[in-house]
Amino acid sequence: MTMPIADRVQALDWPALHTALTEQGWATTPVLLSPDESAALAGLYPQEAGFRSRVVMARHGFGRGEYRYFAYPLPDAVQALRQAMYPHLAPVANQWSEALEMSTRYPLDLGDMLARCHEAGQARPTPLLLRYGAGDYNCLHQDLYGEHVFPLQAAFLLSEPGRDFTGGEFVLVEQRPRMQSRPHVVPLQQGQAVIFAVHHRPVQGTRGPYRVNLRHGVGTVLSGQRHTAGIIFHDAA
Repeated sequence: MTMPIADRVQALDWPALHTALTEQGWATTPVLLSPDESAALAGLYPQEAGFRSRVVMARHGFGRGEYRYFAYPLPDAVQALRQAMYPHLAPVANQWSEALEMSTRYPLDLGDMLARCHEAGQARPTPLLLRYGAGDYNCLHQDLYGEHVFPLQAAFLLSEPGRDFTGGEFVLVEQRPRMQSRPHVVPLQQGQAVIFAVHHRPVQGTRGPYRVNLRHGVGTVLSGQRHTAGIIFHDAA
C-alpha cells in the first residue's frame, strides 16, 4: 500500500477483471485501500464540508441508512480511483454497447466522458459515501442519474466485516428475460472493491447476445456500522 492509488489500480490484473465482467457482470479487486485510507474516507461522513447533498433512504423508500454525495473537487483518494479505473473500464463498456447493437460509444478518457455529461446538463458529481447502522439496508436499485450513463461502477467497502459490522452483504440481482431472477451475494474485505454493471449487460445466448438487467443493494446490517464509497463515472442532472 506504499504505491500511489493510481499505480495500484494500474497494477491490477485487468484482463482477468475484464473476463469476470464479461462472464458474470461483476468482478472483485484485491484490497486496494489500506485500513488507514479506508478509515480516513469513512471519517469524512460526519463533516459538512465537501458534500453537496445528503439522502436519508427511509424518506424515499430506498431502504434504511443514508448517503452523501461528494461535491467537486472530490477527495484525493476518490478522484484518484475514479480517474485511474475509468480507462480500463471504457473498453468493456464499448464491447457491451457493440454486443447489444447500441450506437453509444464511450470515450477512453474520463474527462471526455464528464464533458459529454456536462454538455447535457449532467454536472453534479455522483461519487458518494454510504453509512449503515444496525437494521439498515439498501433496496435493489440502479444508479442512472440522466441520459448519459456509463455502464460500469465500483463500490469500495471501507469498514471491516466482523469487527466494525456484521451482515450487510453486497447483493446483485440479474433480471433475465423469461427466466427467474438470479441473485449474487458478493463478499468483500475492507478496502476491496466490487466492479459491476450499472443497469444492463450482454449475455451470449444461442441466437446471439441478449440484454440482462442488473440491480444492486445491501442486505440488512445486523450489528455495528458499515461505510462504503461508491465510484460512479457519469455525473447527474
